Amino acid sequence: FADLVLETWDLQCERNGREHRTAEMGCQQLVVRRGQPFTITLHFSGRGYEEGVDKLAFNVETGPCPIETSGTRSHFAVTDFPEESGWSAVVQQQDGGSLSISLCSPPNARVGRYSLTLETSTGYQGTSCHIGDFILLFNAWHPEDTVFLRDEDERCEYVLSQQGLIYQGTRDYITSTPWNFGQFEDDILSICLKLLDTNPKFLRDQNRDCSRRNDPVYIGRVVSAMVNCNDEDWGVLAGRWDNHYEDGMSPMAWIGSVDILKRWKKFGCQPVKYGQCWVFAAVACTVMRCLGIPSRVVTNYNSAHDTNGNLVIDRYLNETGQEDRRSRDMIWNFHCWVESWMARPDLAPGYDGWQALDPTPQEKSEGVFCCGPAPVRAIKEGDLQLKYDIPFIFAEVNADVVYWVVQHDGSQKKSTHSSVVGKNISTKSVGRDSREDITHTYKYPEGSEKEREVFVKAEHKKSSLREEDEGLHLKIKLSEGANNGCDFNVFAVINNNTDTDRVCRLMLCARTASYNGTIGPQCGMKDLLNVTLAPRAEKSVPLCVLYEKYGESLTQDNLIKVVALLTEYQTGDVVVAIRDVYIQNPEIKIRILGEPMQKRKLVAEISLVNPLAVPLNNCMFVVEGAGLTDGQQIKELEEPVEPKAEAKFRLDFVPHQGGLHKLMVDFESDKLTGVKGYRNVIIAPQPK
Repeated sequence: FADLVLETWDLQCERNGREHRTAEMGCQQLVVRRGQPFTITLHFSGRGYEEGVDKLAFNVETGPCPIETSGTRSHFAVTDFPEESGWSAVVQQQDGGSLSISLCSPPNARVGRYSLTLETSTGYQGTSCHIGDFILLFNAWHPEDTVFLRDEDERCEYVLSQQGLIYQGTRDYITSTPWNFGQFEDDILSICLKLLDTNPKFLRDQNRDCSRRNDPVYIGRVVSAMVNCNDEDWGVLAGRWDNHYEDGMSPMAWIGSVDILKRWKKFGCQPVKYGQCWVFAAVACTVMRCLGIPSRVVTNYNSAHDTNGNLVIDRYLNETGQEDRRSRDMIWNFHCWVESWMARPDLAPGYDGWQALDPTPQEKSEGVFCCGPAPVRAIKEGDLQLKYDIPFIFAEVNADVVYWVVQHDGSQKKSTHSSVVGKNISTKSVGRDSREDITHTYKYPEGSEKEREVFVKAEHKKSSLREEDEGLHLKIKLSEGANNGCDFNVFAVINNNTDTDRVCRLMLCARTASYNGTIGPQCGMKDLLNVTLAPRAEKSVPLCVLYEKYGESLTQDNLIKVVALLTEYQTGDVVVAIRDVYIQNPEIKIRILGEPMQKRKLVAEISLVNPLAVPLNNCMFVVEGAGLTDGQQIKELEEPVEPKAEAKFRLDFVPHQGGLHKLMVDFESDKLTGVKGYRNVIIAPQPK
């Protein structure tokens, strides 16, 4: 027989991409999911393949030092039936000189970029030919993959959806901000693989690192560490919380991960400035979804940062309600992390499912700034000894806050205060733009027997005094929304639940604040030395917060912290109430003109009214949306926008993908920053 001569071949990128749900990553490269067959076609010249005469085999290799024993190299012959445990190749059909072969990886294969080589031999003669590269991802559709997720709608949301909502604001006023995850956008997959190849564990031991890339637990831990740059590694983002962002981008200005990841690559893996918790979490979510691991961003309101691990956050206030910084422990207004879905064969049964991963650098874990994966189930059950970092996250959702009021003589009085930590834990609903509350997955109902059992197991003793045990109640209420540029009222509402008169001092103070709990200057204050409450009576005391007072010191988080201290003269008891008021930005209006169809021009009309009493200078709109715009579109306005005037522009764009997409807008100026808006657009597919 003459030698078998390979003339051309086709990796069928488009067809395989459709079948493996990776088509949006482009048809220039072959991207497939593990455990699922993909088809390639070989064309021979001269004569066709003959079974029994010709032997065909493949070599797949990944990483810089591929070895069979590490699972990073495999050699397998073309056979009649698929191999169960390893890689396999089976002839599908033969048509003259062309041969279709179905290749399949095991469902626990290492993910990453592979090279594919074909070896042909006839008798003693043999040749080998490199026929290309392909990228292998995790497969949430395969029952034997450790990231298998049963529900199709959930797979669409948590693996395939390139856009989402991230919850911010305060627990009393939850806001959502749109985010472009963009995991299938050009070049993002190769950047995610580069991130794996620049991680310190890879640089230390390439063979060991590549051999562990079959394990989503390991990948999650690497991604959690690599999204921040606190370890002198080549991390993606630098964090900053001090409101000085002039030498980079303000964390509030980003509307997607694509821009951040592309900048990281473009500037030689130097950290991008700047991130805060939702930016770290969103970028980690993009990387995990890109690699095929189901992931979502979650927000915890009133999140405790317990530095000494005693599950108690001590806060010190002076008699005017001003914070006295004696403790590194903080309460963040909200804190975002990521949950990724995976099995935990490394733990006892019962801990599969959502795992918390927190890429925001807060504390070290095994010597590195990363956190997780921590099974959400273990957090709920108080199983603090399991891997990884459960005590830290348990504290974030369960710590006790004790307010100490420091009297002018230096003595401290423990105040009563209702439970605050770990409220309204939120994530975007599956397939809808609404909020799903997942608090119950992290904790049992407050005051329940189960909660008590968990606290006993976690050696957590609730030490704060409850208002219920005392005679006086104090609440801070807001009459209507607080809009940027306007004055607004807050009310201290006091209830006397006893049968005797009470005489008190009420101190009410407002200060601008950042979402991580740091406080700015005062912007409103009232000190009433003689408040008399009749038995069973209620009193409401207003405080007007003026824009001329808060406007200058309002941070980009748009928060004002209102503290009320009620001191009863007779007993000396102090009741504390705290409320974070979110100052609402104006709405961005987005109108879509034209019929939304794939590859046909559309116009978006985008506008915003200046709500302030002063002009806005250096105004800029940034627009992006996966599948809609070609990357980021930036429009800088030449003129200032006068008070109550409208900033407006029109954007032409040509959507390149059908289906539901979000067009996202960010508005920046000198006095109004990080204003977000979005519009859902359904793009009709191009008529065939």
